[in-house]
Amino acid sequence: MHRLAVALEVHRLLARDGEGRWRLGPRLGELAAGPAGDALLVRAATVLPGLRETTGESTQLYRRQGEHRICVAAAERGSGLRDTVPVGSSLPMTAGSAAQVLLAWSPDDGLVGEAAFTARTLADVRRRGWAFSVAEREPGVASVSAPVRAGDGRVLAAVSVSGPVERLTRSPGRLHAEAVCAAAAELGAGA
Repeated sequence: MHRLAVALEVHRLLARDGEGRWRLGPRLGELAAGPAGDALLVRAATVLPGLRETTGESTQLYRRQGEHRICVAAAERGSGLRDTVPVGSSLPMTAGSAAQVLLAWSPDDGLVGEAAFTARTLADVRRRGWAFSVAEREPGVASVSAPVRAGDGRVLAAVSVSGPVERLTRSPGRLHAEAVCAAAAELGAGA
């Protein structure tokens, strides 16, 4: 088993955290995201850690894939209570601030009837330019997300900050919307 794990580490399918524990490696996110050399993922490699340092919380980048959103990049908080979303995770489009962002600018909003949020919520997201959720996807977790746009205005992805409600509060946008929107703009630059 150890040889297999080391081989998977060499190919970046597995990685070790700071304490030597195995976790999913960065290659899984690259494969989930699309073609090699994806410029958005290249920018995410520096933007997400910067956002994590600014906010002190875990950060993620999601792309929509049908009725799911896939975490294609992440930068986790190093210690303490955190929301961990491994790269490659598939989450529903029916809960969470990233799902709100990805649906708010989607011509296909047929999932709203099944969602934890309403069409009115999506209208607010479009007006405000960012989304938030509190215990929507998972009890005790709050998040703030913003759209990453291509030069033509299309939404390519959603960038998020997530963590415990105790730190992010029941109004996480007040704390982190500005930083998340700035990261979204940086990620979209040149796209």
